[in-house]
Amino acid sequence: MPDTSRRSYASLFRTREFTPLFLSTAANVAAQTVSGLALGTLVFRATNSPLLSAVSMFGPALAQVVGATFFLSAADRLPPRATLVGLSLGFALTTAALALPGLPVWGMLAVVLVKGLIASVGGGVRWGLLTEILTRDGYLTGRSLFNMMHGLLQIAGYAVGGVLVVLLSPRLCLLLAAGLYATAACVALRLSRRPPRTAGRPSVRATWRANAVLFSSRPRRHLYLALWLPNGLVVGCESLYVSYDPRAAGTLFACAALGMLAGDVTVGRLLPAGTRPRLGVPLLVLLATPYLVLVLRPPLPLTAVLVAVASVGFGATLVQQERLIALTPDELSGHALGLHSSGMLTLQGVAATLAGTVAQFTSPATAMTVMALASLTVTLTLTAVSRRDAADGGLLPTRAAVRSA
Repeated sequence: MPDTSRRSYASLFRTREFTPLFLSTAANVAAQTVSGLALGTLVFRATNSPLLSAVSMFGPALAQVVGATFFLSAADRLPPRATLVGLSLGFALTTAALALPGLPVWGMLAVVLVKGLIASVGGGVRWGLLTEILTRDGYLTGRSLFNMMHGLLQIAGYAVGGVLVVLLSPRLCLLLAAGLYATAACVALRLSRRPPRTAGRPSVRATWRANAVLFSSRPRRHLYLALWLPNGLVVGCESLYVSYDPRAAGTLFACAALGMLAGDVTVGRLLPAGTRPRLGVPLLVLLATPYLVLVLRPPLPLTAVLVAVASVGFGATLVQQERLIALTPDELSGHALGLHSSGMLTLQGVAATLAGTVAQFTSPATAMTVMALASLTVTLTLTAVSRRDAADGGLLPTRAAVRSA
């Protein structure tokens, strides 16, 4: 079988519609990075609470469970271009609202949850459209490039955003982010008009029916849990960077993004197709293990290295997504990827809240170690459960299963 993942990154930009989708997503990521750091800093200055700071940065993810439960059928039943433009404009308005002077912390958190509700359909629309633009064979390479862009913009966004928050103010940074969201909407207008992937109106019943179909398969269930839980718990560690070291939070976020970039390049471009499937679980182990050291409060340079090394493990997501696409019918591709995105972001929000709560009663360093131990436990448990009565080895496929795939 040819290794279609070796398709060059440059060739992707010669594919019609890839460039506007890529640039629109990039503007959204930049806006999300700057606004998240600015809002987390604003809330921490006002409350001195690790919990509220973590929730303000990752709280939008908590609303994703509502979207996944009630609205996700819209991912395949709405025209992609109009939906992406509308989502970006919604983000621009809500982010600008966060910059209003005098807005109380509870008001900020309410707006944050509204943002999450708006975003609940976005992942399914965007990644479902990517499977149409590139076809399934090109999805892994394309998604790898999107992840690399995400990592690079996080590095730049957290570094620049950290400086701007100190030199200017968090509220001005929020207005800058609102402008970036508006730019994303304008770029998305360059996409072609496409009909919805599936006929019918979005509805709660259609969402539940598709969710039931996706979860009816045991291998898909294990894949979803592996996509949601281990990395969600590690994002709980990341949500404490501001309270762990307020002055170095931008540096730690940038190092995490650098590690994620390295993992995506390795999985998306360097590893052969026959090797990738068996590295999903080892990468999840790598994702959590370095955070166990932070309970010792190592110096900042070592902490930065540990964070970067751990984040290489996020490359496991590409391995699991590739298998999820292979196990999903075409007409449910947007819904399946949207369910992955919504579930992942929801668990990240839950983990951020849990990590902030533990930090509130202990310390950020202790909470990071607790979350990392939980992530490792979940990874090893899921691996063992998925292998029971699974001819292909489950989340850790046998060599024979990989060769025959």
